[in-house]
Amino acid sequence: MFAAGPERHTAAVETVTRARGPLVVAGLAAVLHLVVGYFYLAGGLVIPGYVLFPLWAVWLLLAWWLVTLARRNSWWTPLAPVAAAVLFLVVITVGEQVLGWQG
Repeated sequence: MFAAGPERHTAAVETVTRARGPLVVAGLAAVLHLVVGYFYLAGGLVIPGYVLFPLWAVWLLLAWWLVTLARRNSWWTPLAPVAAAVLFLVVITVGEQVLGWQG
């Protein structure tokens, strides 16, 4: 019924091994990005809407970039929350000193 010969076994599904280090760093970066996001939300008390809404859009784009980097198992994920924080501080500083926003 079956032909005699060497048996061949192949894996049904190939497994992909991912390093845990970049994934842990990405998780911490995501938490930090959410903390920075809180300041983006609270920034509405000082920042006018015509600046605030594009700022929120940039925060969302940085969150998307963070997820993309995390899916690629990259060590560069902390750049997203750092960039978001630096941008927020620059906008607040310029707004208060140059444009006269008061908080």
